[in-house]
Amino acid sequence: EDVVFVCNDWHTGPLSCYLKSNYQSHGIYRDATAFCIHNISYQGRFAFSDYPELNLPERFKSSFDFIDGYEKPVEGRKINWMKAGILEADRVLTLDNIMRLTGITGIVNGMDVSEWDPSRDKYIAVKYDVSTAVEAKALNKEALQAEVGLPVDRNIPLVAFIGRLEEQKGPDVMAAAIPQLMEMVEDVQIVLLGTGKKKFERMLMSAEEKFPGKVRAVVKFNAALAHHIMAGADVLAVTSRFEPCGLIQLQGMRYGTPCACASTGGLVDTIIEGKTGFHMGRLSVDCNVVEPADVKKVGTTLQRAIKVVGTPAYEEMVRNCMIQDLSWK
Repeated sequence: EDVVFVCNDWHTGPLSCYLKSNYQSHGIYRDATAFCIHNISYQGRFAFSDYPELNLPERFKSSFDFIDGYEKPVEGRKINWMKAGILEADRVLTLDNIMRLTGITGIVNGMDVSEWDPSRDKYIAVKYDVSTAVEAKALNKEALQAEVGLPVDRNIPLVAFIGRLEEQKGPDVMAAAIPQLMEMVEDVQIVLLGTGKKKFERMLMSAEEKFPGKVRAVVKFNAALAHHIMAGADVLAVTSRFEPCGLIQLQGMRYGTPCACASTGGLVDTIIEGKTGFHMGRLSVDCNVVEPADVKKVGTTLQRAIKVVGTPAYEEMVRNCMIQDLSWK
C-alpha cells in the first residue's frame, strides 16, 4: 500500500530521517515524505551537542547542522530540526503559492466554515447570509459599538484589528498608523483585539487613551467578541510582517468584511485587490523597528478602504467575499 507521511512544522522535522534509518533501510515504508512549513520563524534550534540524543546515524548530522546569529538556546553552532525536515523530505509544502517559483508546492489554508458561519453564529446580534449582509452588518456594527463603548452610529466606518500581539502580526505597525489615520480621515472608529507581549498590549491601550472616543483596545482573549467584530467591522486590518497563509482574512471574508492587508504570504493568494480587499504592499520583516514607510502604507491603505465603505462598490466587495468557498474542500 502506498504511504505518504506529511510532516507539519519543525516538531516533525526528524521524521524523514527516522523513516530512512529505521524502516526504509529494512524495506519498510518505501514511500514518500512531505514536509509542510507552517511558520518558518519557529525552526526547532537546539545545542549541537544534543545531536546524539536523537539516536540517528552520523550521516544525517549535516542536515541538522546550522549556524545563525542568535544566542538562544546556545550561541553559535546548533542543530535545526526544520532544516533537516526540508532537506530530507521528498517534497516541501507551504501554505501559500508564492514559493512555487522555488519548487516548493503551496497549499492555501481552508477554514472551519461551521464555527465561522454568520447565518448561525450565536455570538452576533443579527444573523445573515449574502442576501442580507449589507443591512445586517450595519445592525451588527451598532451592536458592536454599544458593546465596546463607542458612539453608536452606523455611518462611521469601523476598522478592526484582531491578532496575536507579537512581532509577526505587526501590532506595533498598526498602533503607529492610528494617529496618522486619524489625521487623514474625517471620522473613523477602530477596535483592537488581541493578547500577547505586554509591550504591544500597552501600545494598543495607549492608542485608546489617546483617542478615547474613537479607539477601543481589548487586550484579553474573547472568542465571542472576535465573532462580533467580524460581523460588525467594515474593514479588517491585517498588518503582518510575514504570514505563512493566515486564517484571519478568511474569517473576515466569511463574514463579508473586506481586508486591508500586507502583501505577504497567503494574503497575496487569498485577497484580491478591489474585489475582496485592499493591499498595502510588503512591510519590512525587521521585527526590531517600525519603518515610517510601513506606517504610511498602513495609513494610506486604510484611508483608501474607508473611502469605499458605504458605496455600491463596497457592497459588491461584501458579496464577493461571502460567495467564496473558503472551506478545505
